[in-house]
Amino acid sequence: MKKNRTQFLEEVTSQIRSREAKKYVTDELVHHLKEAKKSLNDKGMSEVDAEEKAIMQMGNPTKLGQQMNKLHRLKVDWLTVILLVTTLCFGILPIISISNNEMTGNLIGKKIMFVIIGVLVALVVMLMDYRKWRKYGWAFYCIGVFIQLILQLFPNLMIDGHPLIKIGPMTIAVWLALPFFFLAWASLFDNNKLKIWQFIILFFLSVLLFFSVADSSTGYIYIVMVFIMLFWSKFSRKVASATLILTSAVFLILVSVFWNTIKPYQYERVIALFNPEKYSGAMTFYSKKLLSKAGWFGNHSTKEMIPEAHTNLVFVQFTYYYGWFLAVTLVLILLILIGRIITYIPKIHSSYGKLLIIGAVSIISIQFVSNMLMILGYFPMTTMSVPFLSYGLMPILLNALLIGIVLSVYRRKNLQSIVLEKQ
Repeated sequence: MKKNRTQFLEEVTSQIRSREAKKYVTDELVHHLKEAKKSLNDKGMSEVDAEEKAIMQMGNPTKLGQQMNKLHRLKVDWLTVILLVTTLCFGILPIISISNNEMTGNLIGKKIMFVIIGVLVALVVMLMDYRKWRKYGWAFYCIGVFIQLILQLFPNLMIDGHPLIKIGPMTIAVWLALPFFFLAWASLFDNNKLKIWQFIILFFLSVLLFFSVADSSTGYIYIVMVFIMLFWSKFSRKVASATLILTSAVFLILVSVFWNTIKPYQYERVIALFNPEKYSGAMTFYSKKLLSKAGWFGNHSTKEMIPEAHTNLVFVQFTYYYGWFLAVTLVLILLILIGRIITYIPKIHSSYGKLLIIGAVSIISIQFVSNMLMILGYFPMTTMSVPFLSYGLMPILLNALLIGIVLSVYRRKNLQSIVLEKQ
């Protein structure tokens, strides 16, 4: 019995479970059928006979559908999900160690809620089709700039010099702009139409706005992320290197010009890197002192008051009370998680998907490495959380969102162009 194109496609896709894969395979088969039909037309075959012949060349539709179902199956990397949940659960321990009063019980309850929200966000984002975001690069960039501007112009709360907007239980901070810029640059860097002068203007505008809201740590993460993504963009390595040198030179000039305007505590944090003994009250010296007293199994009976114990110095708190054995275990889990994400890169055939993974792993790695260097005295003391460990809904949401995006890309790694073989 002869089949037309519609019947053939319906029989093939009936063997495919995933709705996304069905659409993709349909588009792929239509493309191959058109190519085969055109080739037969060129050989003098009629339209009807050419289509029938092209369909016959594809082989048995049931077997072909079963093959496509296996090839284009959406996959979940459960190891990454387990590592995410494990690190988030580790983040509850520092809150438990602070004290046993009612306030701590409140923090523990909130932390558990943040962990649950973080896992749900990662799983929901994983189910979304990341490819649909590519066309909204400019929109994401504008949202990021809008968040920076409203924080600068209309803050209703100031904490440690950082402008915030509090609306009921929700607090908007400049951190919120970071994921939008990340999505924007992944799209813009994957666009051949982006010119280097456009990149420079967009980059410096966003950087200046980050520093104008007095958030140098987020600005630092943003700058490093953008330049890592730049080297994986459609620009050549030569152009990317020249751009990096040029922008670095401009940035150093700006730093030297505005050096005298920095606040005394910021100056002390930088100087403490080179002379921690002189600044014995500096956080760096105190952190190293506590880490040296931690031992392998911690100090459960001692209640040392550690400032910023649940945020910037959460790893110091964790190590001091639970010991180096658990601390090293936590570091290894984080390194395995980061390494696992890096292994995705050669498996992803979408350039946009690769940029998303590179940007996501950059943000997570910058936070982790910078915080470790900070408490060891090799990086200035600043606001820098440990991914998944530090307290707060915003840091957990940001990093969970990044993991969700990475899982979304990995889940669809098999939805790629193929050359169908004859059955």
